[in-house]
Amino acid sequence: MATERKSVLLRLDPAVHDALARWAGDELRSTNAQIEFLLRKALSDAGRLPGNAGRIPRRGRPPTTQDPPPSDPESSTTAPDGRAPADDD
Repeated sequence: MATERKSVLLRLDPAVHDALARWAGDELRSTNAQIEFLLRKALSDAGRLPGNAGRIPRRGRPPTTQDPPPSDPESSTTAPDGRAPADDD
């Protein structure tokens, strides 16, 4: 079950925001995700990250599955007994 995220208004110096946005882009994160990442790291380093803090939600495209494509018996290159079919030429 996903918990609701808190919204916070944050006022930053424009130069600090620009630097943060560039850093976030370099790490393929949004500026908001970069701020949360840095705050969590600082809390963890200081021993203040609550044990019940949820994980940062994953964003973006879901991972691809490695399921093999369904087999089509008519396009198979092997006979039902596992041997290669004989040429009928």
